[in-house]
Amino acid sequence: MSMEWFDRVSSELQEHLESICEKYDQEGHMSIDRGAKHPRIEFFVETGDGDRDYFSTLFFDPYNEEFYIETFDLEYEQTSRTLLADIEDIIEAVHDSFHMYTSDDEFEDDEFSEDDYEEDTDIFEEIDVEWETPEVTAFTYEDEVEVTYQFGIVQETGDGVLRRVNRIKTEDDDLIKDETNFIFSKEEASTIIAMIASHMDSLSEFDFE
Repeated sequence: MSMEWFDRVSSELQEHLESICEKYDQEGHMSIDRGAKHPRIEFFVETGDGDRDYFSTLFFDPYNEEFYIETFDLEYEQTSRTLLADIEDIIEAVHDSFHMYTSDDEFEDDEFSEDDYEEDTDIFEEIDVEWETPEVTAFTYEDEVEVTYQFGIVQETGDGVLRRVNRIKTEDDDLIKDETNFIFSKEEASTIIAMIASHMDSLSEFDFE
């Protein structure tokens, strides 16, 4: 397990947010909790009475070296997780959360859009997939982490779908479930398989120490 990616993002994030948003530069602040099991960066504004109003929390999974944010689905009454692949995605997510908190309907920077941010998470729900395999466990670590994969076919296009489900049990025995889906064509499949196979020796196993 490595904290290098967390430390890098922590050191650069405030400066990036300030540079792309004048309103955040004036009002936004962040705090870092590196000692938690899943380290986090919390974003807040200071109120007139000296308190803090938190508008976003960015979590880091040190086992998979991934940043994510959590949302609560009122319909299903469960917590879901959205993975943020790179620092641009992280900046966009925090920036969007800040403007939603301040009820600013028009962003000061046209590059960032709430619709663009939510599009990727909503579109998969509209796709009809026939799952060809059950969930297959890729690896587990004690009772804390489980990662499974499942393969399916998009009925409309015939493309392949690889679904990854990451389940993590917190210190409070809460189960956090994160799901990501990767769609690819038949022409892409052979290239993907070949690239992975040719670089297997370069991959490192997870270090849970």
